Amino acid sequence: MDMNSLAHTKWECKYHLVFAPKFRRQIIYGKIKQDVASILSMLCKRKGIEIIEAECCRDHVHMLVRIPPKYSVSQIMGYLKGKSSLMIFERHANLKYKYGNRHFWCRGYYVDTVGKNAKKIQEYIQNQIQEDLQYDQMSLKEYIDPFTGEPVKEGKK
Repeated sequence: MDMNSLAHTKWECKYHLVFAPKFRRQIIYGKIKQDVASILSMLCKRKGIEIIEAECCRDHVHMLVRIPPKYSVSQIMGYLKGKSSLMIFERHANLKYKYGNRHFWCRGYYVDTVGKNAKKIQEYIQNQIQEDLQYDQMSLKEYIDPFTGEPVKEGKK
């Protein structure tokens, strides 16, 4: 087992974090995806947080991280979401009109402590995009778009 240390502390604190853009808008793709990934990576390095695995999906972000015990998870999530929002709006000024008041992320997040199942969670994060694509392809229901009158497959809005 990997052990990290501070002055008088040996620690191993891994967390699985999931958070989403406001209104679960499917904005994290293409150029935005690369910027979000680089911004979150840079912010984690500033605080000494190791990213073990991460994936930016269409409408949410999964991260498996190792956070030093001197920080609380809520403190780190506030830092990551707050600073990254400002940096995203700085790089992509056109998003200011979609997301009023510079709120890019939803208020909440999901966190789970990782113990002996770290490998399973790491594999889950790695396969998350494939699972999302398979789910989209499995959907057979079609709906009519009220604005265009054209059929729209479930999950493709």
